[in-house]
Amino acid sequence: MERKVTMKNLLVGLATLMATFATTVAPAAAEVKEVRLAKQYGLGYLPLIVMEEQRLIEKHAKAAGLGDIKVTWATLGGGGAVNDALLSGSVDYISSGVAPLVVLWGKSNGAVKGVSALISTPNLLNTNNPAVKSIRDFTDRDRIALPTAKVSIQAIILQMAAAKEFGQGNYAKLDKLTVTMKHPDGMAALLSGKSEITGHLTSPPFMFQELDNKRVRTVLNSYDVLGGPHTFNVITTTKRFHDNNPKTYAAVFAALEEAIAYINKNKRAAAELYKKASKSKESLDDLIREINQPTVAYTTTPSNVGKFADFMYRTGTIKVKAKSWKDLFFSNVHGTKGS
Repeated sequence: MERKVTMKNLLVGLATLMATFATTVAPAAAEVKEVRLAKQYGLGYLPLIVMEEQRLIEKHAKAAGLGDIKVTWATLGGGGAVNDALLSGSVDYISSGVAPLVVLWGKSNGAVKGVSALISTPNLLNTNNPAVKSIRDFTDRDRIALPTAKVSIQAIILQMAAAKEFGQGNYAKLDKLTVTMKHPDGMAALLSGKSEITGHLTSPPFMFQELDNKRVRTVLNSYDVLGGPHTFNVITTTKRFHDNNPKTYAAVFAALEEAIAYINKNKRAAAELYKKASKSKESLDDLIREINQPTVAYTTTPSNVGKFADFMYRTGTIKVKAKSWKDLFFSNVHGTKGS
């Protein structure tokens, strides 16, 4: 039922979005006075937390001559929820995994694109089932938690892994085992050992917290599936917002660049911001350790996004093939060494 509702909302929202584009003849003379953004849970969204806590969008908007604009933030759980928020017009920007971006880009014929990458980090499939040594060992008695079944980046990673393990035609073999849960809830279920959840495909900091438990171990690393580092999270907006609000768009991107530079130069201070804003119970030292992992990189450069788009085209999730990763993003990141 979750899949049907999500796809119905997606199609309705896309139809509304495309109708709006069809009736938009030229950009408005005045830019928006409010910018609305949605983020999700976890260290993958740390740049947005820094932007919010340090009021960086407001800073760059004022520097661009836009005056005092209002910036509002929402925290949502899962790619389906943030996609619906963008399509309904309740927010101007969303942050999500790569897969929801690919879905929106493909189904909107490019009316929705990525602004930038946020972070490259592996996602780990952790399990508390001692019988599970690889994804081959999951049975009908197991359940794997992830943010949104069949839509989130974790769901697509699981399909990509299944395609490699069982053959391309069996890419959806493990879909029946997946359960839609927010990352904090998935972690709690896995660590409790008292629920049907025996696996959790998740991201920082949750995957690290789970591995602190001796009963939990990793059976799948997304970097192995993709053949190297890949972008995990991106920030996304509509072509209409991009075209009608060029100064505001530039201010948001400048704020993001400043936030990422701040994180890379001040990891302890960034961890302190995260702990305060997220009300995380993790120790500051643990958060700093997680941010400093050699496999984690905060960057605006998209990495291996094209592999996700190609896979999702081959499996029919999207009907339009991207010629390049640049098709999925606005031009402000085209000069990076993306892939």
